[in-house]
Amino acid sequence: MSLFISDAFAAATATAPAANAHPPSIINTVLFIAVFFGVFYFLFIRPQAKKQKELRAMLSNLSKGDEIVTSSGILGKIKEITDDFMVVEIADNTNIKLQKNAVSMVLPQGTIK
Repeated sequence: MSLFISDAFAAATATAPAANAHPPSIINTVLFIAVFFGVFYFLFIRPQAKKQKELRAMLSNLSKGDEIVTSSGILGKIKEITDDFMVVEIADNTNIKLQKNAVSMVLPQGTIK
C-alpha cells in the first residue's frame, strides 16, 4: 500500500513549475501562425488555384471537332459550341446538349472511333 502513496507523492512534486519559466513570447506565437499559414498556402491553396486555372484554359480552348470526356464519363465529339453550352455527338445521330462546365478532359484526336 505504501507503494501507491509514494508514487502519488512523487508525481505531485514533479509537476511544480520551474522558478525561471517564461511565458511564450508573442513573437514565437506570431512566427508559428505565419509558418502554419505559409505551409497551408503551399500545400492546399496554391495547387488548387493552379488546377482551376488549367481547367478554365481548357474550357476556353474547346472547339468544334474536339473529342471530350464529361464529368459523368460520357465520351463524345463536339458538333456545335456556344458561350455556355455545346452539342456533343455521343453515337451516330445521337446528340446531347451539355454545359461547358461538364467537360472534364479533352482527348487526343482519333481516340473515339
